[in-house]
Amino acid sequence: METADRIMMMKLLIQTVARQHGLVASFMPKPFFGLNGSGMHCHQSLWTHDDKNAFYDSNDDMLLSNVAKQFIAGQLRYSKEIVGVLAPTVNSYKRLVPGYEAPVYISWAQLNRSALIRIPRIPKDRSSSVRAELRCPDPMCNPYLALAVMLEAGLEGIRQNIEVPSPRQENLYEMESEDLISLKVDHLPTSLWEATQFIKESELVKGVFEDPLYDSYIRAKTKEWDEYRLQVTEWEKNKYLMRY
Repeated sequence: METADRIMMMKLLIQTVARQHGLVASFMPKPFFGLNGSGMHCHQSLWTHDDKNAFYDSNDDMLLSNVAKQFIAGQLRYSKEIVGVLAPTVNSYKRLVPGYEAPVYISWAQLNRSALIRIPRIPKDRSSSVRAELRCPDPMCNPYLALAVMLEAGLEGIRQNIEVPSPRQENLYEMESEDLISLKVDHLPTSLWEATQFIKESELVKGVFEDPLYDSYIRAKTKEWDEYRLQVTEWEKNKYLMRY
């Protein structure tokens, strides 16, 4: 709750100061074609009651404990179900495309910026800094809802003792689709409509939101998608109007 409060306060302060200077500060994920979008990468770790980082293990190559790997495995397994909360708008999926340093493929790694979850490199003596960076959320999400489903997905990985897949250190953007299939690397939904369909089937999201929020969220996202798909854009006019 405290972290979500801070996110909301930060956005409000930035937008207020911008207006005072005659500017507009926007947290739209992809405001400009051809440029990298704006993400809200979330760095996560769990802490014990005696104030120790439960993600830290000095004997692991990445300094990750078994708890950390289970947490990561849970978020990878449920990523399709929760991305509609973490990236909640039509515009969100124009950021989540290959080639613009935003995650597309459901994978994890330490040196690979195409991964959905990245493990920052940390000196061995800095146990408090070991963490997992989830890179698909964007700043238009509701942080209270987003952090809740992120946490639940990770905790489900721990509860179910889910085994984390092998990290993919290679640049997945440069690989052919056949190679990705052979490596069993899946991808995130490519549109708000697709993401909403996963939410409809998600017991995890339903359990976090409960009714009536769960049904209301699905209705709101479906309405947003319907409004979008009925629009005729300038791109369509330029592409088709004089050609056909």
